Amino acid sequence: MATRRGFIGGASAVGATTLFAAPPSAAATTVGEAVTDSERQARDAILAVNSGMRANYALLKSDLIKYLSPVIVVQNDSKGGKFTLVYNGTQESLNPVSEVFELAKSISHVPLGIFSTIAPYLNSKVPNLPNADRIDPHDLKMVAFKGTGTTGWITPLQDFAVTLTTARQQIDKANIPPAMVNSCTKLLDAALKFVDTSVKNKSFDMKSFDDFSGSVYGNIRTNMEHAAQAQISAVQALMKRWRAKIGEEGWKDLYVVVLSQWTTSVLNQNSIIIKPCMNPAKVDTHLIDLPAVEPPKDPIFVALDNLARIVQDNIAAEMVFSVDEEVADALKGKQDLLSDEILDQLNGVTSSAQTASAMTSGDTCPFHKKKAAQA
Repeated sequence: MATRRGFIGGASAVGATTLFAAPPSAAATTVGEAVTDSERQARDAILAVNSGMRANYALLKSDLIKYLSPVIVVQNDSKGGKFTLVYNGTQESLNPVSEVFELAKSISHVPLGIFSTIAPYLNSKVPNLPNADRIDPHDLKMVAFKGTGTTGWITPLQDFAVTLTTARQQIDKANIPPAMVNSCTKLLDAALKFVDTSVKNKSFDMKSFDDFSGSVYGNIRTNMEHAAQAQISAVQALMKRWRAKIGEEGWKDLYVVVLSQWTTSVLNQNSIIIKPCMNPAKVDTHLIDLPAVEPPKDPIFVALDNLARIVQDNIAAEMVFSVDEEVADALKGKQDLLSDEILDQLNGVTSSAQTASAMTSGDTCPFHKKKAAQA
């Protein structure tokens, strides 16, 4: 089901900030619909109402941003996250997670780095592998857009191997946990062996890569364990410090906005860590994940701009739809206002039948079955 917050987050973060700012084109009409000049003038007058609403809405949102507090904005990044506390007109930003997090992920990304280099040169047919039924043939054809007829992959793969070799030579001097030294060393050695064999044979396939990636999975899991430990301890410590700064009364109303990419927006690592630190009674509405295509240029503004929209909608919902709690809940966040109506019509329940049934009770709101308040 389409949702209001999901739609805001699903757009690029920068685009989401102007979601209500762009007025509709007065010249636009339904495809194939003939409109006379008088009809166009009348319709423009009607559309001007919505343009006026958008202007008022945008102004309220712009002013409201200044008063949002307390808010924590989380920018997911390669360092484990940049955290910003917005509190009573001040901002404090820092990357609290130990560099162990980034180092562990860096080496764990080696198989993905090799894949990204060789993927266009794969055979476009799914091979006989244990996980063959999980590989979409159409997706594979699109990814393998260069095919096996060229060795253009050799030079970039050798270039990447130079980077891997340098890391392998320095791994003992990095002052990282011994278990990580061991896992990173084994992973790099296996990667360099795969590169060396592939270059010598001037050939590779999904099976040879599968053998390599499968052999280093245990090493990746070790690195993931150290990365998670570093992130959890750092984020929890920061939440504890900021909670003491804000005080228990303020912390109960804390909003947290997590900016992420779509591919990590569900069970986002920082959202998972922060959730238990928040007020359990409000966490479902006050922990907000905003996925975007790319990190926004001004992440703090994007987060606060979207949060202002959510906060003002929370109040607008109860004032505009005071006679219908279901529609009010839709405006407040998790359901598009038209979703129920569209689902009903697509399922064969006509809006006219609903309206007729509702209106027979005399005092029932046509949208739902909730009784309207008597005048």
